[in-house]
Amino acid sequence: MSINRVQLSGKDILEKDFKTAMRGYNQEEVDEFLDVIIQDYDLYKQEIDRLQAENEKLRKNSTDQTRTRAPQATSQVNYDVLKRLSNLEKAVFGKKFVESGE
Repeated sequence: MSINRVQLSGKDILEKDFKTAMRGYNQEEVDEFLDVIIQDYDLYKQEIDRLQAENEKLRKNSTDQTRTRAPQATSQVNYDVLKRLSNLEKAVFGKKFVESGE
């Protein structure tokens, strides 16, 4: 559901007048139910606004972190490559170094 497609606001519901008929609904009961609906609409609107603000904040933080983490990620990859290379050297040449040192 898109917020742009919502047709009613709490104010619209509050100000809605229904025609009365001889055998219509109990007006007080309808008014009480509409009051509950208005409260729900208001709560949904507040929650939507809060979530949109949170999403915007997270997007901004994500963009900022991407900019600052890019160099860190490269250095982390370089460190991992160097560590693997060191381990490979030890595995391949370790015995020769030990033999020549003895």
